[in-house]
Amino acid sequence: MRIGNRIFTFIVASMAICAQALAINSVRPRTHHKRFRHVAFHHIYYHPVFRPSHESLLIQNEEIDRLELPRIEDDEQLEELKASGDLVAIVPSEALRIAPELPANRRYCRPWTLDFLNDISTEYYKEFHQQLQVNSAVRTVKVQAKLRKHNRNAAPYEGDTASSHLAGITVDIQRRGMTRKQVQWVEQYMVPLKEMSLIEPEEERHQWVFHVMVSGRYEDWREAQMQEREPRETVPSAAELRTVSERQNSSAQGDGN
Repeated sequence: MRIGNRIFTFIVASMAICAQALAINSVRPRTHHKRFRHVAFHHIYYHPVFRPSHESLLIQNEEIDRLELPRIEDDEQLEELKASGDLVAIVPSEALRIAPELPANRRYCRPWTLDFLNDISTEYYKEFHQQLQVNSAVRTVKVQAKLRKHNRNAAPYEGDTASSHLAGITVDIQRRGMTRKQVQWVEQYMVPLKEMSLIEPEEERHQWVFHVMVSGRYEDWREAQMQEREPRETVPSAAELRTVSERQNSSAQGDGN
């Protein structure tokens, strides 16, 4: 009888262990599926034409040095540049809005940067009947230093790769919320301008903006385009920009030969 009791106890214990093992295995597939769906949900399209690079930062700073522009140190220097007209206000319009969180004293940029901003937003509105949004414009060294503490992807506030926002020649245009067609339109608008060295754009991934440094050459180029078009519309279309770029590239190749 004792042997029989031992065998019976062993069988019951074995069945209990097997039941626990089956219960554990039945839960695991559900956990796996949840993790898979979580990863898939966070997949985001990102194939930029203007990928950020060290070289791009060097180009932006070379333009600042060519124009002999100061890197704005603080609010006092910022106010002086506003008063002198070296920095102009970005004014919202039918085609352009400003991010509410951008402080009022930093809604400024260089005159030629504002020209570019107004030109591209006007054409964008004609195409999509939606506004472009400015997320950032001029910054001071103090502001950039604070930004670096909270955002490891922010550009330095000094050196050959310092942020070009410090000179007031750069704006960030919001890319988040755009459709793929809208992003591609903006890219194609900018391509010929970059080819002519009139702008130096980057498509930032972490902030989801078009970071665009506008060269001082844009002012003269735009004025020449306006004189050619008078009395027609003065804002160049994306197709016209590409035609001008192709002509200049063709001329440059001819000179080389």
